[in-house]
Amino acid sequence: MKLPYREIPKYPENYLPGNILARLIDGLGYRFYWATEGLTKDDLTYTPSENGRSIIETIEHINVLSNNILLAPDAKPYEKPIHLTPYSFEDLRKMTLLNLQSASNKVQNATMEDMENYKVIFNKGDRKFEFPIWNIINGMISDCIHHTGQIVLMRRANGNPQNPKVNVFMGETQE
Repeated sequence: MKLPYREIPKYPENYLPGNILARLIDGLGYRFYWATEGLTKDDLTYTPSENGRSIIETIEHINVLSNNILLAPDAKPYEKPIHLTPYSFEDLRKMTLLNLQSASNKVQNATMEDMENYKVIFNKGDRKFEFPIWNIINGMISDCIHHTGQIVLMRRANGNPQNPKVNVFMGETQE
């Protein structure tokens, strides 16, 4: 299966709020794709310090955040699983990229009225926490971008830098 975000999709024809949010998600997808492309087993276990997250642990965290991003347009709650299922790097990468692509597709062409119904919802036991879509931007999306940058830095520190032909400004990678 060909994974999404090898290149960033063509930008929308208008500046509807949903398209702006979709473009933000697409930019994250492109960065994540290339930050994780070509990682080795040695890279996945690399950690910058004794108490830091490894690259694979960082990818697991980004995957959880991508689930939250995907659920928000449908105002569905994220519920932390009781038993975490261990996934391979390949599966985590694929699930994360597909989550981001699906979330982007859900919000494309959304109006302000549509977006007022989007919610970030967490269920913790018998308590429910609900936030407006604004929190997905300063929360999960920004956190994913931050952690994707950490992966780029950690892989460089481990001797396997990201492809230097990645151009995040243009959203394309020269072959």
